Amino acid sequence: MKLLVRNLARTTTEQEIRELFEAHGTVTECTLVLDKETGKSKGFGFVKMPNVKEAKLAKARLHETRVGSNRIRVKVAQDS
Repeated sequence: MKLLVRNLARTTTEQEIRELFEAHGTVTECTLVLDKETGKSKGFGFVKMPNVKEAKLAKARLHETRVGSNRIRVKVAQDS
């Protein structure tokens, strides 16, 4: 299951997000979306978790929690 993580601080790293979600299960991919011109985070990213049950648990537990000074939002990503 692919999750969209929004409202991240621009300083949050992929490693921090990966560790946050790995506390709830297996993470196969973690990607921050970066601005092409500056190379800095746009404040959102994606996390792939192969186990749907773990992904739903991570979503439920992490949605609206604080990471640094930001309250993150987690939802199921739409397939494009």
